Amino acid sequence: MATAEDVSESSKGPGLNDPLLLGQWLAVAFSREVAPGATLARRIMGRDLVLWRSRLAGGALHCWLDLCIHRGAKLSLGTVGETSGQSADAVECLTCPYHGWRYAASGQCVEIPAHPDLMPPTKARARMFAVRERYGVIWACLGEPEGELPSLPIAEEAGFRLLLAGPYRFRALGPRLIENLLDVAHLGHVHAGLLGDPERGAMEDYEVGMGARGPEAREIRVWQPNPDGTGAGALVAYHYEVQGPLTAGFVKLHGAQRFGMLAQVAPVDGETSEMRLVMAMNYGHDIPEAELVAFQDRVTEQDRVIVESQRPELLPLDLQEELHLRSDRMAIAYRKWLRAIGFRYGVA
Repeated sequence: MATAEDVSESSKGPGLNDPLLLGQWLAVAFSREVAPGATLARRIMGRDLVLWRSRLAGGALHCWLDLCIHRGAKLSLGTVGETSGQSADAVECLTCPYHGWRYAASGQCVEIPAHPDLMPPTKARARMFAVRERYGVIWACLGEPEGELPSLPIAEEAGFRLLLAGPYRFRALGPRLIENLLDVAHLGHVHAGLLGDPERGAMEDYEVGMGARGPEAREIRVWQPNPDGTGAGALVAYHYEVQGPLTAGFVKLHGAQRFGMLAQVAPVDGETSEMRLVMAMNYGHDIPEAELVAFQDRVTEQDRVIVESQRPELLPLDLQEELHLRSDRMAIAYRKWLRAIGFRYGVA
């Protein structure tokens, strides 16, 4: 009989079994994607997962390996409903589409239709993973969670508008995506006319320190052609914070205006990654959400082309392998930190 461990091990790519990666909270979907009574199939870290939400009050969310222990069918093809036994004992279950095995919210199989009098064995249970929701995002951890959920504090402040963008698929590994986010010097070239100007790309010096969860840098000042939608260029300040090997964010300040972004990269398999973004802003409330998300789509597509072109595909942690400048301090700190904590996925 195939086990959950057998299936997950056989589908792993290089580095996906890194214990540090297994302990991370990953953004695997948006809450709006899983309605009460619905299932959603996802592939994360080389594993097929099923997300399903209860129809009962509170709409509890579950994250399981997408596998029926009986003959390996995908539970995401099944349905959410009650057992067909005595009503007094009826419980809400996820039912396998192949032979109708019914799994309760605990993961335990509670009914086998072909043998209604048989008490399902204890081994007949789904493999469950930790799952939580925050900012309209579904966060899952495929191992033992090592810390709290990622946070974007300004998203919880009054007067801030919350936006979600993605998922963005990259044929690249997570550390390359996070380093790109932390690289301010590329804004004037990759995103010329949107987030910078190649003729005004000179960067001031800045300092990098160690925050509560990882490297952070404050007051990285860059010139942008239209930071607030008025058409007037100005210097803005970025505050960057790494919250995990594949999670980072920033707050951009321009006068009283603040824009924050939390980016999380979830490995899909050994070659591809998905990035989801949580954004918060205290201005531009009259701008349609679709327009703001479309802007981010455009920016991310520009990043995708560059990141997918980078070689080597594994991020070099030996600083002697590439050239580095003062403007790369945040990226250098990120690489040093990954090496110090012993992170193995997507690095060399």
